[in-house]
Amino acid sequence: MPLDPATTIQNLMQNDPHIIAAAILKGKDIIYSTNNWDISADVDRVLSSWIGQNAQFIMVSGVKYSILQMEAERLVAMSFKGEGYIVGAKDNEHEIIAYMDPEGYAPGAAMDVQRALGSLSSTGPYLDSDSQMGGKAAQMGGAATIGVPNIDPQLQGEIKAFLDWIKDSEGLAGYINYYLQQNNAQIISELSKIYNELRQIFGV
Repeated sequence: MPLDPATTIQNLMQNDPHIIAAAILKGKDIIYSTNNWDISADVDRVLSSWIGQNAQFIMVSGVKYSILQMEAERLVAMSFKGEGYIVGAKDNEHEIIAYMDPEGYAPGAAMDVQRALGSLSSTGPYLDSDSQMGGKAAQMGGAATIGVPNIDPQLQGEIKAFLDWIKDSEGLAGYINYYLQQNNAQIISELSKIYNELRQIFGV
């Protein structure tokens, strides 16, 4: 069952405390916004830029944010003056546009915003929540059925979004190239740790 807009944004801001303002749109109509943010004057231009996917920057509340990533379902923009980030996600029903403070981590926030968007969706999961994966397949050839635990559809959506982001040339690769160019020792060190952990997980 989809969450209401207020609960969706409350959960989003709890998951990532660096997200300090957000709005939910349906088309160009703002259906919910935190009290500390009014982007009504900017919605038309931001959405037009997002749909066109050819803008170099967007303006929100008088601040210029340069585009780091802009695609059909995801938007990430950064203020090079250190005023924070704009992170957005959209589907066929809603858009979420969020403001994150300068100390936040935009790739992680993009995942959080996309997951929050999924919790608004009125479209149910592809599989019935009571079904067990592999039930019939396990019976083929006389094999005994082995119950497979149900996976949270929200978690599945998060993993799918993560995989899409990895495959996108402007996603993970784009961020890694950006921080390599910036010679950001802290980020490069953390990436190295994550790389080693992934190799251990998959045994490669």
